Amino acid sequence: MAFATKSLKAQHHQFANPAFQLDVLQQPLHGEPFPLFSERLQQHGLFPLRPVGTTILQVNVGKMCNQTCRHCHVDAGPDRKEIMTRDTLQLCLDVLAQAPQLTTVDITGGAPEMNPDFRWFVEELSKLNRQVIVRCNLTIILANKKYHDLPLFFKENWVQVVSSLPYFQASRTDAQRGEGVFEKSIKALQLLNEVGYGKEGSGLKLDLVYNPSGAFLPASQKSLEAEFKRRLRSGYSIEFNNLFCITNLPVSRYLDYLVESGNYESYMEKLISAFNPAAAANVMCRNTISVGWDGYLYDCDFNQMLELGVEPGAPQHIRDFNLAQLDARNIVLNQHCYGCTAGAGSSCGGETAG
Repeated sequence: MAFATKSLKAQHHQFANPAFQLDVLQQPLHGEPFPLFSERLQQHGLFPLRPVGTTILQVNVGKMCNQTCRHCHVDAGPDRKEIMTRDTLQLCLDVLAQAPQLTTVDITGGAPEMNPDFRWFVEELSKLNRQVIVRCNLTIILANKKYHDLPLFFKENWVQVVSSLPYFQASRTDAQRGEGVFEKSIKALQLLNEVGYGKEGSGLKLDLVYNPSGAFLPASQKSLEAEFKRRLRSGYSIEFNNLFCITNLPVSRYLDYLVESGNYESYMEKLISAFNPAAAANVMCRNTISVGWDGYLYDCDFNQMLELGVEPGAPQHIRDFNLAQLDARNIVLNQHCYGCTAGAGSSCGGETAG
């Protein structure tokens, strides 16, 4: 029997609880259980799903953020106190010093810049000659005077900036991220452009992230990128390098939204029916390890938020990091994984089946 949507609506405050979210994701669809994601992979010869060689260390340095976005899978906000300590950041640096295969460090949050040791960490990463990605929400640059020099700091350390901009119009951006966010984001993008980010020949990469504002899959990344570039250039003289389209996964606040709006079953149907084996073969968990704010290891950022640690038997914490053992593990799967394999696929770098 299908679950009672009304009872879930009455409990939507529980969507901050990973166990509750996982229970919801197991609910029947139209009287029948959801087809298991693992079985779908097995049908295409992709199970068990394993790494193809880990090259990216994604580090969540804390859940504190100056925004409280409607669809945030991290459930981040100003009230979150989880912050990675310098000791744990140092453990990440120690791992990188011993593992040249890890060529890229992807720093995320929350707003990663709010970690008190953020700048120290970036500077230490620069000394290790790694590609450093910072997932900046843009408004943090304007949030406080102490952040106003971030564009220059990013430039000095050759940071690749990846920033979320849900749309090229204020109404849709503000509906998802909060009133006034679009205007502040535009100003921050202009400040990044002023120091060279997104400009041809500068070598300073500025990429934007688009994710849908409702219960639907993103359109073609190529066509959306062209439209974003045209609109931002003509309206605000803004330049950027790439647009990454990311599918909203049914996790945390977005799962809450789906249930509360009555879109849960139809959205899961969209994800399941759009399963693409080419996208599944290239999911980001095959070349990425995610480090939680407390140092525990996960197959991806979404598993981290659901507290689905890496497979038992593999190293569980950054202090015990062993790349050979981690590359031999089976990746932990659940029903939310349909989000990364629908249509053209989804990852922190956009489409995966292009």
